[in-house]
Amino acid sequence: MIDRYMPEDFAEIWSEENMFRSWLRVELEACRVLMEKGWIPKESMENIEKKANFSVPRIKEIEKITHHDLIAFTTSVAEFVGPDSRYIHWGLTSTDVVDTARGIQLKQAGEKILEALVALQKVIGERSREHRGTIMMGRTHGVHAEITTFGLKLAVWYDEIRRHRERLERAVEGVTFGKISGAVGTFAHLDPDVEEQVCRRLGLKPAPISTQTLQRDRHAEFLSTIAIIGCSLEKFATEIRHLQRTEVREAEEPFASGQKGSSAMPHKRNPVKCEQVSGLSRLLRGYALTAMENVALWHERDISHSSAERVILPDATGLLAYMLRAMTKIIGKMVVYPERMLKNIELTRGMAYSGQLLLDLTRKGVLREDAYRWIQRCAMKVWEEDKDFVEVLLEDPDIRKVLSEDEIRSVVNPELQLRNVDLIFKRVFNK
Repeated sequence: MIDRYMPEDFAEIWSEENMFRSWLRVELEACRVLMEKGWIPKESMENIEKKANFSVPRIKEIEKITHHDLIAFTTSVAEFVGPDSRYIHWGLTSTDVVDTARGIQLKQAGEKILEALVALQKVIGERSREHRGTIMMGRTHGVHAEITTFGLKLAVWYDEIRRHRERLERAVEGVTFGKISGAVGTFAHLDPDVEEQVCRRLGLKPAPISTQTLQRDRHAEFLSTIAIIGCSLEKFATEIRHLQRTEVREAEEPFASGQKGSSAMPHKRNPVKCEQVSGLSRLLRGYALTAMENVALWHERDISHSSAERVILPDATGLLAYMLRAMTKIIGKMVVYPERMLKNIELTRGMAYSGQLLLDLTRKGVLREDAYRWIQRCAMKVWEEDKDFVEVLLEDPDIRKVLSEDEIRSVVNPELQLRNVDLIFKRVFNK
């Protein structure tokens, strides 16, 4: 991932230094367990503990010859340790180290993403409660529907993030595994208790069964969860982009002092950060597809997944963290225009209350089909002649036979449509 979108803490997680350091952790924990079982002399283990290290430049130099990064790594470590290095990587295969170490890195990345999700949910919750009673027009198909509040719109997002936290916790749990089961997963050279102890000490769980690799359905679930979270972030961003349109202008992303919207038009305040989030979410969906393609490996393993994972795992985790943190800032400092919301409600001249009128007529004994036809007739007149909805209703002979003027005028009452807002908030925020 280019520096523009890779947070520094995620660049550190996926750096070569941290990858090799994680490999060394796996190798050393395996040695410690083998020493406790009496397979490695105590003196040799003390020497390994004291001297075990690596050189990234030296690893790259060796890899030019071996074309195998794990062998280049163990060779570099051996140069630091000396003769006792013969005990390092004893009974292991490359993927024992690589997959187990990757579990460490994925756990580190997953925990940081969860922190970012929590921070975003907190900000959304605060803004939702702030605008609990900020009345605005609800839209379906992009067209005015019925009255809602901006707080309710945000409460939907809050609950969505809660579900994402649950999904991500499960997905992180699914990749927080290691394996020390050998070349084809049969524990031919080490017993299963070695795997169990090594994984436990590394904060991982041992896979119940593996081949030479951990099975990639785990990683596909993890990347799919990341992609789904990205879909929601795009949804939030798209909503803000729509609300920021000049014709609507009910809310807009923050515009910093000194920020420029256009090189040609000084007046522009564009939703560029939201558009950025929308665009980057497409990458996350692509990474998820690649992770799914990685599930089908030949027999007990091939390495067709390896090259792809070197790209998609760092990119997807770092990118999602970037997007979550960006959206947290956007929503936290989002500018809201309640007066414009009220003004926009007036654009449809009272037609947002047609549903209540339909119920009032049926309550008076009118067939629903007849009531619908009468109201729609009046609504079409409002659309075509730009008249006030209530005034057209008062002129309609069929409706006036059933409802008095006071009954018709009382329909235009947002409190009727919003009477259960408090109940909704209790259901969302008391979970």
